[in-house]
Amino acid sequence: MGYRCVVCVKQVPDTKRLTGQAMKDDGTVNRAALPAVFNPEDLNALEAALAIRDRHAGTVTVISMGLPKASDVLREALFRGADRAILITDRRAAGSDTLATSYILSCAIRRLEPDIVLCGRQAIDGDTAQVGPQIAEKLGYTLVTYLEELLDLRGSTLRVRRNLGSGFEVVEAELPVLATVLDTANTPRPPAAKRLMKFKKARCRSEVEQAVSRELSEAGEDARATEVARRCLMLAERGLLIEQWNLDDVGADLTWCGFKGSPTKVHRVQSIVLAGGAYREYPPTEEGVGRLVRELIEDHTIG
Repeated sequence: MGYRCVVCVKQVPDTKRLTGQAMKDDGTVNRAALPAVFNPEDLNALEAALAIRDRHAGTVTVISMGLPKASDVLREALFRGADRAILITDRRAAGSDTLATSYILSCAIRRLEPDIVLCGRQAIDGDTAQVGPQIAEKLGYTLVTYLEELLDLRGSTLRVRRNLGSGFEVVEAELPVLATVLDTANTPRPPAAKRLMKFKKARCRSEVEQAVSRELSEAGEDARATEVARRCLMLAERGLLIEQWNLDDVGADLTWCGFKGSPTKVHRVQSIVLAGGAYREYPPTEEGVGRLVRELIEDHTIG
């Protein structure tokens, strides 16, 4: 029978390389100013889905919402073993916070009718860990957070171990389920060489349109449209056309999308640097340890 798995992935700015241009004046992330990477814990979610398919059969569909550039992470998901990739891109979704993003993704996922939805615990560009739980709430799916190990999947019952930080618990949930996955859950498999060679030329329609505009800049609009259609047909025939959906395709209510549907506003981003303070050294003797303890008590650090 197999299980239909959907994995939500995100292309995020590399937060290890923050600069002064990280934010725009409107409070949104200036993604053009930062290198883009595959959100780390989303790779763990993808690996969990691939492991389910390998063990129980079924399919793995990867879905991402963002600019056409987000096709990079969808291609990487295909390199690693995903069966299907879908990009949701629409100018009307610009500025979406977690509430609007989860709404748009839930509309898309509802079309796919999966048994299991997997997300990374959180994205490194926001660290809110809100999108996964919000999607589950909107879909009416059972929610399992902090998944560290899939213990059993039998029939319509999923059994997992959750890492709670100070311990763990084992829970069972009835499908359909949405689970958020920790980075300790597994080691993501590397891209497969054969799949990389096959899917390196996979493109979404927007990427094809951008390429045609560059290459046929002097051609008329009709000629460019004809060339776009020809190239997309060729990609589709070879299984290399990344599906592209907009807000109309997923049946989204525009009042819940983009800036209009986003109550969260970011007013400022700060880079905090912790400077070193005074340095003291105590000898590893009974007298030295005694001095250290007395000073800690006087400073009310202990005692």
